Amino acid sequence: ELKQEVTRTLTANNPHIPRDIVRFSFKERAYKLVDQMDQTAIHFTLNGNLVPKDSDEGRRQSIRSSIEEGSFIEKAPVEAPAEATEEAEMKDEEPTGDAEAAGEGEGEEAPAAEAAEATEAEEVEEAEEPPPPKAPEKKLANQFNFIERSSNTRHNPLREKGCQTDPAPFETFSENVNQWFIYDAYMEELERLEKAKEKEKAKPPAVKKEDKKTGRKLSYVEPQHGDSLSKVAKAAKIAERMVNLNTFDDIAQDFKYFEDASDEFRGQEGTLLPLWKFQYEKTKKLAVTALSWNPKYKDLFAVGYGSYDFMKQGHGMLLLYSLKNPSFPEYSFSSVSGVMCLDFHSDHSHLLAVGFYDGNVAIYNLKKATSQPSYKSSAKSGKHTEPVWQVKWQKDDMDNNSNFFSVSSDGRIVSWTLVKNELVHMDVIKLSADGTTMQGPEGLQLQMLGSGTSFDFHKKIDYLFLVGTEEGKIYKCSKSYSSQFLDVFEAHHMAVDSISWNPFHLKVFISCSSDWTVKIWDHTIKTPMFVYDLHAPVGDIAWSPYSSTVFAAVTIDGQAHVFDLSINKLEPLCTQLVVTSKKNKTTHIQFNPVYPIIVVGDERGLVTCLKLSPNLRKMPKQKKGQEVKKGPEVEIAKLEKLLSLVREPGRKE
Repeated sequence: ELKQEVTRTLTANNPHIPRDIVRFSFKERAYKLVDQMDQTAIHFTLNGNLVPKDSDEGRRQSIRSSIEEGSFIEKAPVEAPAEATEEAEMKDEEPTGDAEAAGEGEGEEAPAAEAAEATEAEEVEEAEEPPPPKAPEKKLANQFNFIERSSNTRHNPLREKGCQTDPAPFETFSENVNQWFIYDAYMEELERLEKAKEKEKAKPPAVKKEDKKTGRKLSYVEPQHGDSLSKVAKAAKIAERMVNLNTFDDIAQDFKYFEDASDEFRGQEGTLLPLWKFQYEKTKKLAVTALSWNPKYKDLFAVGYGSYDFMKQGHGMLLLYSLKNPSFPEYSFSSVSGVMCLDFHSDHSHLLAVGFYDGNVAIYNLKKATSQPSYKSSAKSGKHTEPVWQVKWQKDDMDNNSNFFSVSSDGRIVSWTLVKNELVHMDVIKLSADGTTMQGPEGLQLQMLGSGTSFDFHKKIDYLFLVGTEEGKIYKCSKSYSSQFLDVFEAHHMAVDSISWNPFHLKVFISCSSDWTVKIWDHTIKTPMFVYDLHAPVGDIAWSPYSSTVFAAVTIDGQAHVFDLSINKLEPLCTQLVVTSKKNKTTHIQFNPVYPIIVVGDERGLVTCLKLSPNLRKMPKQKKGQEVKKGPEVEIAKLEKLLSLVREPGRKE
């Protein structure tokens, strides 16, 4: 009995409501069964005693309280004249000798006058006697309003000491003086705040325009903190860059002018010259999880920080560095979860899409002086349930709304659209792991979802994209089909860490994996064109922006490999150690779109900039008498010539 499985289904229905309730329908003149019953179960109710002021009962209570206060005020001035009349009556009752003598001399006129005066005194006494006052009800103080309780005082606080005549009030004099000190302090603070508001209103709008012109802000110089800082922010940035230029003058000279002359004696091999090193104090314990160059400012690149270790997850950071200032980041953003990927918008270079380890995606607007993202997903808006491994911007939709795609371990490829002030999501495709089923309850076979690790969109064909999975497969997908794949490549034996289309040739893409291999594919052929074993798990790959046959890769043993297929199809032209520590690992690599440099990130939060030697960026030699041709057509022809040597007629589809 203990091993027996009992299945219980939890629903939102109330099991205690009566069933089969029948009520008479006057419309149909027949008894009808009630289908919908109220499922609400009330666990706790509490009746309040507050009455709205605008209600009838509230007006009635306010009128009653005002009447009681008025009767209490009228009582005080009536009591004082009553005492005065009593004293006057006592004086009138005491007869003097002169009055008696005068009374005897008047004779008969006295009794008549006395009678008249007696009647008048009775009328005055009747008129002056007030009605018996009602005892005022004492108003109960609100015991939960602590401000009201602290301000209740019996004696009116006196402002001046000279008005104290009775010695008894001197006991509360110190308390009254303290109250006036508090009152004066509040009034001074109120005046100061009003003057500050008037100054802010009187400010000219020139400061805001200047802030917009500067565009970028230093994270440690925030113009909104004060007028003095906003005026010197731009000058401080320029001065800091000048100081850094003087400090790293040797590196700047190498970056601009140095060419390794020893390449002439190496044959085909080349080298990587280390230049700047970018490191921030708060990111030393975080790994570099993403790199991306800004499409507009060629010296600006973004770095994402997080952790690939499941057991060491914590906060993340997003930094933007410039080659003009390697000592400190231009922008700095913190996040609760680790940053896993990022991508700049190609047209709007101030928009940066970011994916996090907790499954959220966000968009940072670099034009806004705020540390929080302008848009961020949530559980309600369809966030991923597992880490987001890659994000990619796409062309604006028909309504000119910006949109980007994300891939996650939960098997979902999601499209995110910026509509007004929110992110609207739509599931494009769900990856399914073929041949992997799980035993469900009552013998049901549950289909397992695949785990996406990377993806890339075709440079020319908008609807076509590739997805790499944790199982080692590569799916060729279309935005138009959400339930099926165009093709499946049995690419690797372990997770596909990165995948990328060639920027020149429309059919070629490259992939790398933790199974130590880098493979180059033609998407119309099921088998790879080139396979390279780098003797260590490959963390990242990148095509060069200047040649269709040059690409670079980094392995976790700290080495960077640079290949040029037009020179050597079998081995890399350069294999160089980038990090010195054996415990450190290189994670990502990216080519600069203009300059002959690459940036490499590692697990210690360090980003290293290296310059390619002349052998690693050779242009194809031209025959005598031919014009020197440059452009994408030449690069496509160069790569196509290599692929034609590898292809076989039987392998084409």
